[in-house]
Formats: sequence, structure tokens, C-alpha cells
Amino acid sequence: MSVAESFGRSGFARFINTSSGRVARVVVGAVLIAWGYLWLDGTAGIVLIVVGLIPLVAGALNLCLISAMLGGPIRGDEVVARVP
Repeated sequence: MSVAESFGRSGFARFINTSSGRVARVVVGAVLIAWGYLWLDGTAGIVLIVVGLIPLVAGALNLCLISAMLGGPIRGDEVVARVP
């Protein structure tokens, strides 16, 4: 079993690729962006805004970047579909 398959079978992967998991990623991304914009100045704020864009976009587009980094599919629905 590959690392990507092992990840796809995990409870975390199953949660993160559900509707609730997608909403959670969007909310976390929005909170990071707001935190970077409102409470941090300079480079730290810009870095946090950029970091916040990652879960926001991934949740909005149903992308599973962890699976992609491990060699699996990038689409969240494909990650769940490959698990028996």
C-alpha cells in the first residue's frame, strides 16, 4: 500500500474531503487571512495572508493538497472514491 493510499484511508482524509471538512478549510483560511490583515503588520501579515489562501482555495475548489503531495489524486472526491 502506498503512502497516498494509506492517507486516503485515514479518518482525517475522509473528514477533510466531506462538505464539513471543506467548510472548515474555508473558515480556517478566512480566519488566517483576517488575522494577517487586521492584527499583524509588515511581512508577518503578508505571509499569514498568503498561507491563509492555501486552505481557503483548496476548500473552495475541493482540492486535497496533502494527497497530491503524497502522490495521490488532487481532487477530494477522487481521494474518497479510491478508498474501498
